[in-house]
Amino acid sequence: MKQADKRPGNLRTNAMPTDGYVLSVDGKLKTHFSTSAEASVAASKLKQSFPMIQVAVYDAAERIYTPVGLDEKTAGAAVAVKP
Repeated sequence: MKQADKRPGNLRTNAMPTDGYVLSVDGKLKTHFSTSAEASVAASKLKQSFPMIQVAVYDAAERIYTPVGLDEKTAGAAVAVKP
């Protein structure tokens, strides 16, 4: 088999990324982004669509999780309240 025909292997599930920003959903790392702004926008959209899940942005260089919450304007629209 030629070297060009080989498919890349799957990433290890226990390997932490070393660069960029990663979207964390319910404690599991999902999507890699190159900038903090891209990751924050994706996290905010996800949190607005699914307010019950825990969403955070992981900064791989600093090794810091930044939780993403709903702002007050969208929190009322996302959660149905019975009178």
